[in-house]
Amino acid sequence: MSGRTVGQVAGLAGVTVRTLHHYDTIGLLSPGGRTPAGYRRYEDADLDRLRRILFYRELGFPLEEIAAILDDPTLSPDEHLRRQRRLLGERIGRLQELAAAVERAMEAQKMGIRLTPEEKFEVFGSDYRESWEGEAGERWGGTDPWKESQRRTGGYTKDDWQRIRDAADALDSRLAEAFTAGVPADSEQAAALAEEHRGHITGHFYTCHHAIHRGLAEMYVADPRFTAAYDRLAPGLARWLHDAIVANAERHGA
Repeated sequence: MSGRTVGQVAGLAGVTVRTLHHYDTIGLLSPGGRTPAGYRRYEDADLDRLRRILFYRELGFPLEEIAAILDDPTLSPDEHLRRQRRLLGERIGRLQELAAAVERAMEAQKMGIRLTPEEKFEVFGSDYRESWEGEAGERWGGTDPWKESQRRTGGYTKDDWQRIRDAADALDSRLAEAFTAGVPADSEQAAALAEEHRGHITGHFYTCHHAIHRGLAEMYVADPRFTAAYDRLAPGLARWLHDAIVANAERHGA
């Protein structure tokens, strides 16, 4: 007998049998076949429809809207695929924006930013969370670099922070370009970029000796948030930056 049972389809798609029963009840996904005893049998076309349903569910579409999309007679299979590609692109773009916001918020918490909540949202993004600053204080609050950063950044204005943010973005772009171009992490070019990275910290926040810089590099690969923030620019960039900083620190005996 052709087709798959409801249990087989549930296991294949990673959903519950109850979910499939519900989809059948509301007419969203009714199996194309039945056994002589009346049990559901899902054909290949049913599995293809289920794949589309789960795609739109993942993007947050309500079931009623999904039904309207899938049953639209004006949309061909190719048009469905193009729509899915466009929606995925939008989703990826939004996730990249969220990752960038998290990166900016982590930098803000680490540096002890003196801005109003409204200004923090303007400079560092709508996903900024002030609670992250407390984590930074607990983690580094007793260190000399933290104290220096607090003292220096205490007088920074919103424009100062925006200028620093723009400089950091420009540096991140050059790091990503070097990495994607295949520049070796232990090369002279990578060392120059690592020095520029260290200089950005020293110039705006605290004196970042090579040993401290090396410690930051370890954090970039140990803390998934920092890793994700760099890897959103180019997958693998966090590890490459870590290796470049370590190689540069070793050049200077740190």
